[in-house]
Amino acid sequence: MSRVLVVDNHDSFVHTIVQYLRELGADCDVRPRDTVTVEDAAGFDGVLISPGPGTPEEAGVSVPLVGYCERRGLPLLGVCLGHQAIAVAHGATVTRAPELMHGRTSAIVHDGRGVFAGLPSPVTMTRYHSLAVLPETVPEDLEVTAATADGVVMGLRHRTAPVEGVQFHPESVISEYGHRLLGNWLEQLGNRPEKTV
Repeated sequence: MSRVLVVDNHDSFVHTIVQYLRELGADCDVRPRDTVTVEDAAGFDGVLISPGPGTPEEAGVSVPLVGYCERRGLPLLGVCLGHQAIAVAHGATVTRAPELMHGRTSAIVHDGRGVFAGLPSPVTMTRYHSLAVLPETVPEDLEVTAATADGVVMGLRHRTAPVEGVQFHPESVISEYGHRLLGNWLEQLGNRPEKTV
């Protein structure tokens, strides 16, 4: 059973993500971001940074935790605000999205790898966000893995570390294959190389 640290960014639906992870066999330790230090990630098989209100810069430990996980080869999944934290940790710009999305679905085109393995493309996912990663600011060490038809970044993956983010909410009941996406991430937890820095 994989042990997952879930960093709760004060999102009202983090319990749904945790429920999905537990249904998939994970042992989840949910901690509010105000009580977490980067060192708390040690001893876990993976870290999930949850959605939440505000900007990545206001998300406490979320941004520094990205670098910590990368240096240790510790799998990390960022969802919505967590995805934006990955971008900011690498110097990308997060700014106002072209359109406010609150509980609306979009067709997401993706690369079929990582958390998207085995999912149809496009896949319908639910979006709740007013901020988005500016695609032209994504650095070389990250790759855009998913986007909407109008080019809004919906997924990021580190090129060498097991770090991945999705802008949408896979835990929403109107998202397609959200359970499968989270299952794909959990599968990666058992296959991570041992790495220390």
